[in-house]
Amino acid sequence: MQTRLPQSLLATAAGQEADRILRSCVHCGFCTATCPTYQLLGDELDGPRGRIYLIKQMLEGNEPGSHTRQHLDRCLTCRACETTCPSGVNYHRLLDIGREELDRRLPRPAAERLLQRALRLALPYPRRFKLLLALGRGVARLLPATLRRKLPPAQTMPAWPANTHSRRMLALAGCVQSVATPATNAVTARVLDRLGIQLIEAPAAGCCGAMSHHFAATDEARAMMRRNIDAWWPDIEQGAEAILVTASGCGAFVKEYGKLLADDPAYAERAARVSELAKDPAEVLHQEDLDALGLDGGGRRVAYHPPCTLQHGQQLPEIVEGILTRLGYQLTPVADKHLCCGSAGTYSITQPELAGRLRDNKLAALSAGRPELIATANVGCQLHLQTGCEQPVRHWIELLDAETDLLIQ
Repeated sequence: MQTRLPQSLLATAAGQEADRILRSCVHCGFCTATCPTYQLLGDELDGPRGRIYLIKQMLEGNEPGSHTRQHLDRCLTCRACETTCPSGVNYHRLLDIGREELDRRLPRPAAERLLQRALRLALPYPRRFKLLLALGRGVARLLPATLRRKLPPAQTMPAWPANTHSRRMLALAGCVQSVATPATNAVTARVLDRLGIQLIEAPAAGCCGAMSHHFAATDEARAMMRRNIDAWWPDIEQGAEAILVTASGCGAFVKEYGKLLADDPAYAERAARVSELAKDPAEVLHQEDLDALGLDGGGRRVAYHPPCTLQHGQQLPEIVEGILTRLGYQLTPVADKHLCCGSAGTYSITQPELAGRLRDNKLAALSAGRPELIATANVGCQLHLQTGCEQPVRHWIELLDAETDLLIQ
């Protein structure tokens, strides 16, 4: 793709990166075939190729309008297009640059700015989110059914193992997951404990920064990244083997710390090391002898939804499925498993109509094989899917702990 970006923009690192990405696109359109919003809406501008053109026009000096924002906001950042693209277009990074530039040139309407600000003030902070969730549960009977369904059910918290082992790994406690689905990390610690690995959480670590980053609040996101690096670094220096991120959306973002802080001389080297250590739990368990778990899935029928951030963002397709199959679970067939469920971080809040349609389509595909339960690997997908069905939706790691698994049956 030929570009004519102004020299003033090409003088910046972001402008140079955008120019390289734009030039790598060959207009083939393969991406449209796997784009969830293009499939729903049938509009070229609601597919990756169309959005690339919109960003190109804006960066070349054309004045963006509300239609530009509408089409860019409708993007899920699911990155299915990147998996499909034969030219290796780094679409999600171009979208980040485009959204930040759009916000600079065309400020959002006040109501949208207020919503984003409210989300940024609440969701990344566990204490605030916990209070809001408790208030919501307290008045649940008074809420409309659509809002009541969005309240995650309270989880029973399994005991975190007290054993110590020579092998140690860090875990990101996170923000929403630590409040809405706290069992996930506790179960992961229990599973690893039986494999001779100690899992620890750094109290000073918090939100990974992904939401702020995707809302173009770059400075805020970078501050969160630096805080996490500082919190993890003492344990890394003491030999922690990995940083486990059980929410695949957060994991995909932590793996980008090295790139996002490459221009920060105080953090670049440590950020790159953190990205190298960041692992999804499936990456660790895939390489371990799981006989020590003493687990037999007994042929239980499970419909597994691979989050976009795992199969496209982290490029780890089929890894969870392989583990569950090894342990005796029967995975039911799921059509179009490459497509997004509609959660996509805060997308289900900012784009509820499209998110609802994508969720319903995904649930229809997951339910077609008559599973006993639905499993996934990301808290956002887990909560979003649960709002649309009565079957339990769980993080797949819960199936690897017999005590927790009893709560699912």
